[in-house]
Amino acid sequence: MPHTIHLARFQQILTPDEILTDNQLIEPFCTDQRGRYHGQAFAVLQPHTVSAVQEIMRYCHQQHIPVTPQGGNTGLCGGATPHASVAGKGIILSLSKLNRMRKLNLADNTITVEAGMILAEVQKIAQTANRYFPLSLASEGSCQIGGNIACNAGGLNVVRYGTMRDLVLGLEYVLSDGELVSHLYPLHKNTSGYEMRQQIIGSEGTLAIITAATLKLFAPPQSVLTAWIGVDNIHSATSLLAALKNHFAERLSSFELISQAALRLS
Repeated sequence: MPHTIHLARFQQILTPDEILTDNQLIEPFCTDQRGRYHGQAFAVLQPHTVSAVQEIMRYCHQQHIPVTPQGGNTGLCGGATPHASVAGKGIILSLSKLNRMRKLNLADNTITVEAGMILAEVQKIAQTANRYFPLSLASEGSCQIGGNIACNAGGLNVVRYGTMRDLVLGLEYVLSDGELVSHLYPLHKNTSGYEMRQQIIGSEGTLAIITAATLKLFAPPQSVLTAWIGVDNIHSATSLLAALKNHFAERLSSFELISQAALRLS
């Protein structure tokens, strides 16, 4: 079926500012952060609502249109770039405009946000409420929560707080046929049923389109101390990490190994 027919259907679902078809506008979405991976798509769709995501997925499922979900496009491995096998045949579904905060629950220390919210914005909201969201990484000013969940991001504070798998309490996502699954539970202890949330986290958009998440918040650290320690090799570094964990327990939040070559570059 010609792309014009598909675009006509998308125009029924979305507003004009949510559809990109010009090649120059599409190009940045089709290239990864390093410029190593390049793809092709006949349109980039940027829905504002979850219902629009459902309609898009339902139509693409019926018409066998390949869909590449994308967050902030900050990945370095081509996961958000259309694959060569579907070059020009599919669409990029950008979640960047699905970026609202739905709920801040200080009693439960949780925040529910949509997938397109920038990580730094979540951190800022938490800080304003005297809370702390610990995920922190170099691209936090442009990466999005949905992408962080899709790749199970770890970041600087993984030693203490874990990866996104440990920071997500509930998920809302859309399946390939457009069905909406909403499990945005704020429960810190949830022992019911099969844990589908853990299957979606880290699945890189292959199982569902993440549209929202309920995240854990923490009390902010009262003080932070950084130590710079020289080691001779990786074995010494891992031994040091084990010793620090044993001594400081949960007070140790980060442990970074910086090579001599990296130091020279700095």
